[in-house]
Amino acid sequence: MLLTRPRPVDQAPLQLEDLPAAYPGPGEVRLKIRCCGICHTDLHTVEGDLPLPSLPLVPGHQVIGIVESCGKNVHTLKDGDRVGVPWLFSTDQTCGYCRRGLENLCDHARFTGYHVNGGYAESMVVREDYAFLIPKVFSDEHAAPLLCAGIIGYRSHHLSGIGEGQRLGLYGFGASAHLVLQLARYRRQEVYVFTRAAIHRTLAKKLGAAWVGDASDAGSESLDHAIIFAPAGGLVPQALRALKKAGSLTLAGITMSEIPAMDYSLLYQERTVRSVANSTRRDAREFLELAGQIPIESEVRLYPLESANQALLDLKHSRLEAAGVLQIAA
Repeated sequence: MLLTRPRPVDQAPLQLEDLPAAYPGPGEVRLKIRCCGICHTDLHTVEGDLPLPSLPLVPGHQVIGIVESCGKNVHTLKDGDRVGVPWLFSTDQTCGYCRRGLENLCDHARFTGYHVNGGYAESMVVREDYAFLIPKVFSDEHAAPLLCAGIIGYRSHHLSGIGEGQRLGLYGFGASAHLVLQLARYRRQEVYVFTRAAIHRTLAKKLGAAWVGDASDAGSESLDHAIIFAPAGGLVPQALRALKKAGSLTLAGITMSEIPAMDYSLLYQERTVRSVANSTRRDAREFLELAGQIPIESEVRLYPLESANQALLDLKHSRLEAAGVLQIAA
């Protein structure tokens, strides 16, 4: 599915096109793509909310595929391996951020389905060190959301600093939050979910949330830490009001509407606010291993590749219970 000009998703900006086949170079593998998850970042890309480095472009960065050919000097993967390709496509490994273990902030990072063609396609080429083996416990479609929703959720949960027995608030409840809830429950944390959509409230209760409701009618119990997944800046002061002293608020989205002016008292008492930007290969490896151990269960709705516009439209209007996945090959 090719994007030639960003525009609202209800105008069907993605079109099926035949593109020349790509072949793997040294250190690269070619994948036969089985499925690709859809993500709010895809929606922001397609609708032009993010400045695009170049066009035309194939979106998609939660890619599950089978290695079908290897270039020279490929040592860790082989034909037939099932791997996932996440948002982080490559880094320079030489900038100051990479040398500090912060390759997610690399000055020259490239991202899948943004700088390079992604997973809304039948095949793609990726460096072997940026593709990750998928635990056998997961089917293709249930593995796909782990590649962004899961990895970003994992990094957000880790950076929040929450510990065992503490109380976590999740604002917005979609693909990422429904995976984080399971991770938090596994680590014996009590989870409060703030969401307006009835379909999301039902799923949150099913997955073991201690409390589910709207951000404006939060329960009387305060939170140790909170994560905002919804791209709504107005939630920031509401979430801060619910935090205990020394609590943290983590902003997990790639974009967010304007954060309103707020009284300093909401930050006082050593509360902190931080953003999450991208992820590292270490995040991917750690999360996929942990997800297989738990094991995390993803809730998905499947769409054929040619229905990518409809899938993104359903995502935009909160009609998905959790995660949408494009099925490309059986």
